[in-house]
Parts: sequence; C-alpha cells; structure tokens
Amino acid sequence: MALIIFGIISIIVLNVISNTSPNFKKLGRIGYMIGFALIVLGFISSCFVQITAGTVGVQSLFGKIQGKVLTEGLNVVNPILTVIKFDVKTQNYTMSAIHDEGDQEGDDAIRVLSSDGLEVVIDLTVLFRVTSDKAPTILRTIGEDYTNVVVRPIVRTKIRDLAANYEAVSLYSSKREEFQQRLFTAVEKEFTKRGFSLEQVLIRNLNLPQSVKAAIESKINAEQESQKMRFVLDKERQEADRKRVEAQGISDYQRILTSTLSDKLLQYEKIKTQRELAASPNAKIIIMDSKSSPMILSGN
Repeated sequence: MALIIFGIISIIVLNVISNTSPNFKKLGRIGYMIGFALIVLGFISSCFVQITAGTVGVQSLFGKIQGKVLTEGLNVVNPILTVIKFDVKTQNYTMSAIHDEGDQEGDDAIRVLSSDGLEVVIDLTVLFRVTSDKAPTILRTIGEDYTNVVVRPIVRTKIRDLAANYEAVSLYSSKREEFQQRLFTAVEKEFTKRGFSLEQVLIRNLNLPQSVKAAIESKINAEQESQKMRFVLDKERQEADRKRVEAQGISDYQRILTSTLSDKLLQYEKIKTQRELAASPNAKIIIMDSKSSPMILSGN
C-alpha cells in the first residue's frame, strides 16, 4: 500500500513540475513511468501477505474486522485490506515483588487477605496463548493490549477472591497445591470465554508476615524435636526388648542345665577329662581317689 501511495504522489509531483516548463516534459514522462511502476509493484505486493510461524493474521477492511484468519505461510489477500498479526505462541505474564522481574515496573506482587485477616504477598506467572480462530473476536472486543485489559485484572481478581477462603498458614503449607489448582480452574473458565487458552498458573513465591513465619518455624522445630525423641525412645525400647530376650535365654539355659545334671553325669564327665589328660603327650602324674578330684603333677 505504501508503494501505491508513493507512486501516486510521484506522478502528481512530476506532472506539476513538467507543466511549469517545456524543458521538464521529458522528466514528466519518466515520472509517469516510475509512478506507474511503483503503483503496479505496490498493488502486486499488497496482494500477498507472509505470516510467520507462531502467528496468525486478522484482516481489517476500513476498520471492519473480517472473520477469516490468515495462517502461517504466504497468503493472497485483497490489497486494500489491513492485516494485523497476532502471536499465538505460549506467552507468560509475571507479577512479582522483585524489581524489573515482572511485566510491570517495580513491585507488582499480588497482596491478598487470608481468612484469618493476614496479608499474604504472592508472586505469580501465568502461561497462556491466544486461540487462533478467536483472534478476530479478541481484536474486535478486547484489542491488541489484551494482557493489560484481560489477563492481568482477571488473575488478580480471582486470586484475591480465592485467597479469602484460606488461612495464611494453610496457603503457605498444606493447602498450597489445592489453592493453585482452584485458581487455575477459575482463571481458565474466564480465559476460555474471551478466546484465550490457559496452560498453567505458577505460584512462584508466597510470603507471609514475619511473625507468622517465626511461628511456623518454631512449630516445625518442635515437631522435629518430637520426632527425634520418638526415635530415641523407640530405639531404647528395642534395646530393652533385646536384653529381656537375652536374659530369658540365659535363664532358660541355666534352668535346663540344672535340671539335667546328676552325680552319675558329673562322674562321667570327670572320667572323660581324666582320659584326655592321660592321653596327653606331656609327662605327668595323676593321683586319684574315689572322693576327691584328681591331682595332676606335671613332669615338665
């Protein structure tokens, strides 16, 4: 379109110049040729629009949005149409307390009130994309600045509404996954109605008041100490059981041994011992009688 306009202007200007003096007649003819060539070239180039990967084209005719979406590749279009390109790749929108980390400058974290009246500061990232066939509707009803018109206010509103149902400590610990899932469901519903596809809601950080953090840390430390003490007690109890079993075994052994000993058995054991001593190669003298134990005199 720019080439067409430039060609028309060239023809007009050079025509005016050629009429001012007969010496510029030849220049006027050249101007006509150049202008006509520019118009033809501009018309031909305006008939073709290249759409890159990950984008779609929305056509507008004098402000009226056309329903047909141009997909990636080379597309033939009406040269008087305006084509507005929409990014349909995954996009992220971050709201963070850290300076220059989010899409807005400064501290852009979401501050919510929990059910117990405490302020919780949440850093959040939303992953979403424009639904290709909904791009004309988005341009017509929302515009190109959809992140600030739709994405940002919907997410901030939903997260505040849902956080009011949870205690601060629950958000920080046991209910965090549940809260994130409920937030995803609520935001996805609103996004779908407006032509967006929600992929993920990521709670990047969740900050509680310092007093609450200290109380949580104290509780965690107490639980750890309690678990440690239970471990020690279980270990001592197992050791006591082991000693009790060992003592019972010794007691049973002694009882069995005592009940089986007799004079004849003792006499038999003495004879066995004396035989072993007699068979020993060491020189010795064994003095025996019927009442006492043998006396052994070594000859070495």
